[in-house]
Amino acid sequence: MIGVLLAAVMAVSSPAPAAAPAGEVSFTSHGVTLHGTVVAPEGGGPAPGIVMVHGSGEHDRDDYRVEAEAFAKAGIATLIYDKRTEGYSLFERDYAVLADDALAAVQALRSHPGVDPARVGVWGLSEGGWVAPLAASKSKDVAFVVTVGANGVSPDRQQAWAFETYLRRGGVTGSMVDMVASTNMRTLVGAGAFPEAGYDPVPTLEKVRQPVLGLWGELDRLTPPGEAVRIFRETLERTGNRQYTLKVFPQAQHGLRRTTDGFDKLDGFAPGYLDLVGTWVTGLKDGPVRPFSDPPPKQVSESVAPAPLSWYEAPWLQIGVWALALLAFAAYPVTAMFRRRKDVPLARPARWLASAGLLGTAGFLVYYIALTTGAAQAPGPVLFGRTLPWLALQLIAVGVVVAGVLTAVSWWRRRNDGGGGVRVGVLLAGVVLFVPWAVHWGLLIP
Repeated sequence: MIGVLLAAVMAVSSPAPAAAPAGEVSFTSHGVTLHGTVVAPEGGGPAPGIVMVHGSGEHDRDDYRVEAEAFAKAGIATLIYDKRTEGYSLFERDYAVLADDALAAVQALRSHPGVDPARVGVWGLSEGGWVAPLAASKSKDVAFVVTVGANGVSPDRQQAWAFETYLRRGGVTGSMVDMVASTNMRTLVGAGAFPEAGYDPVPTLEKVRQPVLGLWGELDRLTPPGEAVRIFRETLERTGNRQYTLKVFPQAQHGLRRTTDGFDKLDGFAPGYLDLVGTWVTGLKDGPVRPFSDPPPKQVSESVAPAPLSWYEAPWLQIGVWALALLAFAAYPVTAMFRRRKDVPLARPARWLASAGLLGTAGFLVYYIALTTGAAQAPGPVLFGRTLPWLALQLIAVGVVVAGVLTAVSWWRRRNDGGGGVRVGVLLAGVVLFVPWAVHWGLLIP
């Protein structure tokens, strides 16, 4: 009798279910076998389930294990899986394929022992905030949608906003901001180097009929959070889906980690985030969700849809002009190695021009790649509103113009002396190409 009483007391006073040993699962989508782990609660009846959909970039299941274990302790079976690498890269991705991956994971979790197949939903972070609603819109087998740091705008618009936000926070102003956030983004889109750039999440949200839990950090600097909250609320209301909870967490960044300013990431998640997901998901069995939305958080600036490229901004035209200018500047020192007669009167300004032209064109390419692949989010030391590399490139661009003028004047004064005319002409042609190109990319703009 005492043993029975002790067992009853322990059952009543025991904490929320603890995570049990994980179960390995595999599932196939678009010819690729993906592997994952189900982190399940211990004991009890059939549990609700969550499939965690990745943010952008390369991710494996362990990137979300902390959240999965917290959800399991709240009584939710959680499937985390390794993100596909085939067909997914910086320059290649398809949200429809990623959504099908998530749906294959949903089916795997629905058939897992101890899971209630009627209560399995999807959770998506960042890029997953585009993918998870898409998966829900394609299948009624998805019981609910949870998003973290989701966007209400297209990827190109979001990325342009994030670039500008990080650069201005670093003290950068002027042409470099416009180059990175506008000219660069529009060129990448025009070149087809930004996959899914124009994906519009609104038509997908209009098709979602499942309950939606949307979560954002007040200090999100990667997603425009105020716009996202407003767009989610207006879209769901307009289409009659009033089963939504839209929550904004103070002092939280993009992934709902604690932060001081939205740019740093402290240990631990925003207080209440993990608990809210647990209670919201497990509470769905008790009836429809009542509509609730926090006020949209304030943003430093509004996002702007990138404008279409003009004909002269066409990527291949810009690449061609850059390449021809580079060749024109390189031709002068290269041909000098094969000449016996030296063009003494023109040598100094022409050498300056060739050197500055080569530095300007080649240096811009190197720095452009660095900015596009991440340096824009950590711009480094700034002087006069410019990063040091950008300031150097602008000074070099001015040097090209000055050296070009000096070379042209020297050549004109000595045009009857003979010698070097073709070489100097090619060099000056490089300047003619370089100037409009440099203006377009902001090197000759304050």
